[in-house]
Amino acid sequence: MRSSAVEKLCLALGVLGFVGVIVCCSLPCWRVTAFEKTSFVTQKVVQEGLWKICVKEGNRQKVCSLYDSQQQVSPDLQAPRVLVVFSCILSGLSLFILFYGAIFTKYAQNEDAKPRILMVAAVGLLLGGFMAIIPVSCSAYITLKDILQPGSQIFQKTNIGVCLDVGCAAGMLLILTAGLVCRLSRPKYSSSGGKAKCYSSSASAPDNNYV
Repeated sequence: MRSSAVEKLCLALGVLGFVGVIVCCSLPCWRVTAFEKTSFVTQKVVQEGLWKICVKEGNRQKVCSLYDSQQQVSPDLQAPRVLVVFSCILSGLSLFILFYGAIFTKYAQNEDAKPRILMVAAVGLLLGGFMAIIPVSCSAYITLKDILQPGSQIFQKTNIGVCLDVGCAAGMLLILTAGLVCRLSRPKYSSSGGKAKCYSSSASAPDNNYV
C-alpha cells in the first residue's frame, strides 16, 4: 500500500513537471524588454518567446505574431527551442511508461518486468528534467549578462521572463520524480538475502519432500 501511494505521488509530480515544461515552451515570456520614453513613461514592451514575439505599445492592445523564419529568433533562443521540445517529448513518453509500470504491471505474471519499466521511466524523466533546466539556465545567464554590462542602454530595460522560473521549477520536479521512481524500481529482497516471491492462493508453495 505504501509503494502504491508513492507511485501516485510520482505520477502527480511528473504531470506537474510535464505541464510546466509545456507552459515554458509555449508562452512568449522568456525575455521582456521595456523601451522607455522617459524614466517614468514606458513606450513599448517586447516579450520574446521560443515561437512567437509579443509587442505592446503604450495603452494599445498587445499584438503577438509567430516568427517568420529562424533568423528572427534571437541566437540565445535557437538552441533552447530544440532542447525544450525534446524535454516535452521525452518527459511525456516517460510519464506514459511510468503510468504503465505503476498501474498495468500489477496484473502481470512476470514480477521482474516492473522494476525494469520503472527504471526506464526514471532515466527518461531525469534526462527530460536536465533538458528543461539547461536551456533555461543558459538563457537566464545571457540575459543577466546583458543587463549588467556597462554599455546597456539607459532607456531600455531587459528582464527575465516568467517562463524561465516555470521551466526551472518544472525541470526540478521531473528530476525529483526520477529520484522517487528510482527508489521504487529497486527489487525487493527477503530477509534471507534472496528475492521475495509471492504465491497466489490458487498456486501452492513448492513442497519440500525428503526421503
